[in-house]
This record gives sequence, structure tokens and C-alpha cells, in this order.
Amino acid sequence: MSEPAESEAEINRRHAEKMAKRKAARARMLATKTEERGLVILHTGTGKGKSTAAFGMVMRCLGHGMRVGIVQFVKGAWETGERQVLARFPDLVTCRAMGEGFTWETQDRARDVAAARAAWEQAKAMIADPAYRLVLLDELNIVLRYDYLPVAEVAETLRAKPRDLHVVVTGRNAKPELIEIADLVTEMTLVKHPFRSGVKAQKGIEF
Repeated sequence: MSEPAESEAEINRRHAEKMAKRKAARARMLATKTEERGLVILHTGTGKGKSTAAFGMVMRCLGHGMRVGIVQFVKGAWETGERQVLARFPDLVTCRAMGEGFTWETQDRARDVAAARAAWEQAKAMIADPAYRLVLLDELNIVLRYDYLPVAEVAETLRAKPRDLHVVVTGRNAKPELIEIADLVTEMTLVKHPFRSGVKAQKGIEF
């Protein structure tokens, strides 16, 4: 003879007990996390969403009234939706679109190296400026991949950043030197992308 089905009240009671134990365990764990400092955050991988996630953090900072600096190392030639939104917050956001497009568009290595160096000088100035609480270095990994900047110089600057400053770096093929010094590394994995089915980049999704 089968046992009677568990009542809804009993299911709810056991669920409440389980959640109470989880809450207590989490409270004990959180009590040990007392340090507050700026982080080096790295978004890499072949999947879509690296810059999108970074701009989400930018929006979060704006919600807290924090000043943000942004240097875009590649997307300078594009009109992007995020740039148009951020332009509405001139007192909190400084956005420098320094790149001239992807390297296969310029087909001029010397020009790309010069653009990368100019963008990096802007980035270093923002990192050194105590007014900023977060600095986003969008697609920095791309210019490092092509050796347009010395990775040792970039890594040293990030190591020496102000203690309270968050720095976010995006782009696929992150260099091991940056992965080593980062506090948080997220790798976006490509599972499926509409581009492979003939769908072009679209306003509001890609830019």
C-alpha cells in the first residue's frame, strides 16, 4: 500500500526550514567578508556580452552617483546606443571613443598603434584621477592581443591603481598577465549566435 501524498502544508514547512538554514549559513559566510576595495574586473571569452555586462556596471555606478570614466579602444567609429545614453550624464560620465575601428578596417598597423597609445594615455589619466570610482577600458584586450601596447606596462598600471578604484577590462583573448592580477574574471562562452545564421548586427542588440 502506497504512503499518502505529502500535504502542501508539510511541503511548505520543510521548505521554510531549508531556507532558514541557508539564510543562516549565508549570514555566517557574509560576516567573514569585511574588506572593501577597488577591483580589477576582466570580461573575456568568445561569447557575446562582455562590453554589455561592463556597461551594466557603469549604469549601476551612475545609480549610486559614482563618477565613471570610459575609454573605448576599438569602437570609436561607431554610433552606439550606450554612448547616446551616457551623454545624458555629463556630470558623472567621461567617455572617450579613441579607436578607429577594427584593425582589418584601417589596415594600417602604425595608425592602429598610435590610436591605441593615445587611448592608453587617456586611460592612465583616468586611472590616476581620484574623481573616478570606476574606469572601463572597453576592448583593451583586443589591442593587447595585436601587441599594439606592451602588456607589461598595462599590467603594472593596473597593479598600481588607486586602492578604491574599480577598473573593468573587456575583450576576447585576455592576456595571462591580466588574468593573473584581476580580482574577478568572467569568460563568456559562445553557444549560439545569430550572425552564423546570416543575421547582421542590429541596433539595440550589438550597438
